[in-house]
Amino acid sequence: MHDELDIVVLAAGKGTRMRSRLPKVLHSLAGKPMVRHVLDTAAGLNPQRTHVVIGHGAKAMREALAESSVRFCVQAEQKGTGHAVAQPLEQLGHGKVLVLYGDVPLIRRDTLAALLERVDEQHMGLLTVTMDNPDGYGRIVRDEAGNAVAIVEQKDASAEELALTECNTGIMAMTAAQLKRWMPRLSADNAQEEYYLTDVIAMAAEDGVGVATAQPATPLEVQGVNNRAQMAELERALQRARAEQLMADGVALADPARLDVRGTLTCGHDVFIDVGCVFEGEVSLGEGVHIGPYCVIRNATIGADSVVESHSVLEQCVAAGHNAIGPYARLRPGTRLAVAARVGNFVETKNADVGEASKINHLSYVGDATLGRGVNIGAGTITCNYDGVNKHRTRIDDDAFIGSNTALVAPVNIGQGATVGAGSTIARDVADHALGVTRAPQREKADWPRPKKRD
Repeated sequence: MHDELDIVVLAAGKGTRMRSRLPKVLHSLAGKPMVRHVLDTAAGLNPQRTHVVIGHGAKAMREALAESSVRFCVQAEQKGTGHAVAQPLEQLGHGKVLVLYGDVPLIRRDTLAALLERVDEQHMGLLTVTMDNPDGYGRIVRDEAGNAVAIVEQKDASAEELALTECNTGIMAMTAAQLKRWMPRLSADNAQEEYYLTDVIAMAAEDGVGVATAQPATPLEVQGVNNRAQMAELERALQRARAEQLMADGVALADPARLDVRGTLTCGHDVFIDVGCVFEGEVSLGEGVHIGPYCVIRNATIGADSVVESHSVLEQCVAAGHNAIGPYARLRPGTRLAVAARVGNFVETKNADVGEASKINHLSYVGDATLGRGVNIGAGTITCNYDGVNKHRTRIDDDAFIGSNTALVAPVNIGQGATVGAGSTIARDVADHALGVTRAPQREKADWPRPKKRD
């Protein structure tokens, strides 16, 4: 029976102190919504059903979690945590129930697994945390034998109870039978006139059900988010943890405090990452890769011994290895660099295959193009790939040389070993080993009087 698990995630609150139109739990932490962190952790427990209680911003919540295998329960009026947990009550199975919160994103799977192990017909589980400053938290009240017998919310606490430092995290687990027995007995007779889920602790004590407590490894695991400052605090804590893991794996970070991983970053040996870099989505860095300062790399693979210089932006691209990129390069989706290809400063590429040892060193745009091996693209070159309706492709074969300030009007093919003279506009194919040039003849007038400003 107890192998069956229901998880209830409370996510109906508005989050007024966030001062945002977006539901609080949809605010992004390390690249994904807070509630997604909770659901991903919950999935690691292999629940039979996951119920998400929604209210404010219900439409946005359904859209944001449309691809998740969760069951939505609408809490039309927010009447407290007890009222929220009551919403999926009839959908629960016959095993254990774990209650989580969409705004407590750093909780760890191991912590929750340990809590669930304590639950049986004679015991429910409660996650508590001991804090130096418990202000704002409900306090755990224990009897003379040390058993947890009640939770008192701060607004309802006496002076003696306020002095307690063991606090309620809100995270608890019990059997479905226990929860269904206690929920009808909840009362809103308190300062907030709300149904507190925490009241089930006293009910458990009355029914002779023990309250087995567990604590997280650190208080940060159970820290909730109510405002932007707390959001920023958790963001930095999570990023610091990721930085420490990267360093433990052998990555050299110029400054662990100035790194943002908003997704998954996989690194080979001897990778160096300078300050201010942001990694989004799925990013892989091969052995010996060097990332300069203030780069943004999104859903990209950078092969071994490549160098990405400062302020470069790479998105949905692949560099095979031994590549030189930047500074100030922008590799847009569909860019594929072969081994030893170079893309230099103020170069933009898009949907481009750049062949082995080919170079686009500066001030160029190469889009919808295929470059062979050993191609040289001069400064100021652009592929004119868009006619206002359709995209067209440019092909530049091995060892071609494109002079500076050239416009290649697609669709067009530049042959193997061909040369295009600087300043040309090429709208027809250039044969292998030929010179293509459209430069206008130079004219000169002797003793030309330069125009002067009138006094």
